[in-house]
Amino acid sequence: MAKFIDLTHVFETGMPGFRMRDKSGQMTKFTAQISPFLTHAESKPNYQGNASFEITYAAFQTSLGTYLDAPRHRYEGAPDIASLALSSLIAPGIVVDGRHCHPERPLSVADLPKAELLEGRAVLINFGWDKHWGAESYFNYPYVDRDGLRYLLDSKISLFGVDTLNADCSQDLERPAHTWFLANKIH
Repeated sequence: MAKFIDLTHVFETGMPGFRMRDKSGQMTKFTAQISPFLTHAESKPNYQGNASFEITYAAFQTSLGTYLDAPRHRYEGAPDIASLALSSLIAPGIVVDGRHCHPERPLSVADLPKAELLEGRAVLINFGWDKHWGAESYFNYPYVDRDGLRYLLDSKISLFGVDTLNADCSQDLERPAHTWFLANKIH
């Protein structure tokens, strides 16, 4: 029988997001802001006390918490999330144990299963990084090195995921996981 694993995070105000420096070097932290837009008490008079509703205001950038990158994330004009066929997001999975990795020791080809075990699969890397969720250490994360990413691409995986802030090394400005995988319809 198939086993489903919930990979979501609670979506809440102040949740960890990504960070980006602007040209002046100022760091911007991206997160979510969620609050009532209209409360039950405020809406009740509109229904003569017979009903009430809450409408929630949510403002956030994409790439927060558990998320999926569509090709448009990397390539202008490419398909967005709404354009993806649900069938392209369902595949038998394999979890790779990367808990021995850390920011100075990325996951490499030697850590990955044989290519024939990967073809057509959703490959999820478990770095165990969820233990850092909400802490400053979450932002200094392990990743899969370029050779490992190339190996996964050549192995014809169908989906790819990590439990860190980013699949790419923050110092690699080509962003190979995003660039190579999304160009090849690997979400």
